[in-house]
Amino acid sequence: MCRTTDLRRAVLAQNDDSARALRDGLAARGAIAVNLLSSPGSGKTALLETELALARERGVPVAALTADLATENDARRLARSGVPVQQVLTDGLCHLEAVMLRGYLAGWLPADAALLFVENVGNLVCPAAYDLGESLRVVLASVTEGEDKPLKYPTAFGTAQLVLITKADLAAAAEFDEAAFLANVARVNPGVEVVHTSARTGLGAGALLDRALAVRAGTPAHRPVMTSPAVAAPHHPPVPDHHHDHDHDAHHDHEHEHGAHHGHGAHHGHGAHHGHDHAAVDPR
Repeated sequence: MCRTTDLRRAVLAQNDDSARALRDGLAARGAIAVNLLSSPGSGKTALLETELALARERGVPVAALTADLATENDARRLARSGVPVQQVLTDGLCHLEAVMLRGYLAGWLPADAALLFVENVGNLVCPAAYDLGESLRVVLASVTEGEDKPLKYPTAFGTAQLVLITKADLAAAAEFDEAAFLANVARVNPGVEVVHTSARTGLGAGALLDRALAVRAGTPAHRPVMTSPAVAAPHHPPVPDHHHDHDHDAHHDHEHEHGAHHGHGAHHGHGAHHGHDHAAVDPR
């Protein structure tokens, strides 16, 4: 007998409870979280470097948490902006969960932080299923990734409240069909705003920061309306696209788009930090 569906619902329900608590806790201190999802190599860290530097110039108190399977390279890059940065090493886990995030933020997030940028693990499958207590979910796609990305990853694009096209300066060289991309975005997430950016040229600089500040100030974020049968209702992130066609109640073992392979217990580390490493990076 297969109990996979019930197990996943239980895991996601537990995550949603933690996400709500985190969102409420951030709101009580006047802050919001921004969850960034993308494929590896989309330019997510480069764009975030720009946004953090601008925030510091404008005197906006921000912090950033970046998650990777290994290395602290991204945290070192982001810390050059001068804002507080924390690196989370997931040791093979392909996504962050709300309970993990709450643990990492406890005692670290500066009291005056208005915005918390969360650079999720680089893939468009697992992270899309987990609400992290964010008030703004952003998906990034570079012009080199192909116009059909939204159709291939409808959960990530279908739950986004903002879509950023990165490396837009390379669009012509990559023969990027913008019209096709926008049409595909509209198919899975009608009405979502799409912004062009280039960390190299400065195109769209500050766009992410501006949108995040607007949401914090009370401007309602886009409410995704799911149009694909592959995705579920808003405010309850759907199940990842990876298959679970086997019977299990305590363990699953699967391969994700980035090629990382892991096996982990069905509890997904809830209530703990998964035993993964994390470290605050001195911005100086």
